[in-house]
Amino acid sequence: MANFRKRKQLSQKPGAERAPFRPDIIVRVNVPQSDAPVGLLEAMYAAMPDRKRVTVKDFLKYGQVMVDGQVTTRFDQPVTAASKIEVNTSRQWQVFSNPRLKIVYEDDDIIVVNKGYGLLSVSTDRVKEGTAYSLLRDYLKRKDPRNMLFIVHRLDRNTSGLMMFAKSAKAKEEMQHNWNNMVMDRRYAAIVEGTPENEQGTQKSYLAENSQMTVYSTDNPEEGKLAVTRWRVIKSRNGYSLVDVTLDTGRKNQIRVHMADMGHPIAGDRKYGARTSPMHRVALHARTLRFIHPITRADMNFEIPLPASFSRLV
Repeated sequence: MANFRKRKQLSQKPGAERAPFRPDIIVRVNVPQSDAPVGLLEAMYAAMPDRKRVTVKDFLKYGQVMVDGQVTTRFDQPVTAASKIEVNTSRQWQVFSNPRLKIVYEDDDIIVVNKGYGLLSVSTDRVKEGTAYSLLRDYLKRKDPRNMLFIVHRLDRNTSGLMMFAKSAKAKEEMQHNWNNMVMDRRYAAIVEGTPENEQGTQKSYLAENSQMTVYSTDNPEEGKLAVTRWRVIKSRNGYSLVDVTLDTGRKNQIRVHMADMGHPIAGDRKYGARTSPMHRVALHARTLRFIHPITRADMNFEIPLPASFSRLV
């Protein structure tokens, strides 16, 4: 009992409790219409006449100024009336930076990212941190401890490219419950071994998974789930083909299995029969993601370039 009282007294000491979260104070800087751009610092001075000039300089110096969504410290950056200039007067802007994960788009409800090859989308029994999910969660928590992050869909560890997360439970539920209606286009680029006999086609099978965690095709609808993959050859060179792939369904390892079923496994995909690995990775990249925004209902269309290693090979 004495130890309990001691712990309770310690926890109630001034400063021992966690400080309540205080939201950032954001000031918008408006630039008057003019015939020519003006320097950023000059525009800030004009928009903040009640603040000391040294304070305004410090906002810029310490990463508290954002222009058109990008943090800047450049005092002479040209800005116009069309520029969106925001000053965080409370602290530095929280900026996400990771060599294996890039934010392509973010708003109050969703985040779209470009995930690098070899990065897990979400945690596993063995790996809890350092995943796409945990990196984004930590970033959002730094901005506001009340922020949340929800998983909407996944990419294989061995697949790079576009994927999205939800920042609200409502956005997550809208996307997951209406996935087939909300997602209008999911397009992948794959480099396969050899050259398919036809220029385009459709692979259809039921996919099941064995005890070794390997997915395989079956004709038995009671054994697996229906998977439909549409493909088209873009270019063939040096014994490889660049193939454009779209999905009617989103099953685990679907593209990898269906390309192997065709006799043209994805380069580097040893698990599904590839004999070569010219890029030292599985050559599969989610390059296009188009969907209806779960809250605003806007048409969201994202496309990223092929990895340089894909272009060099073919």
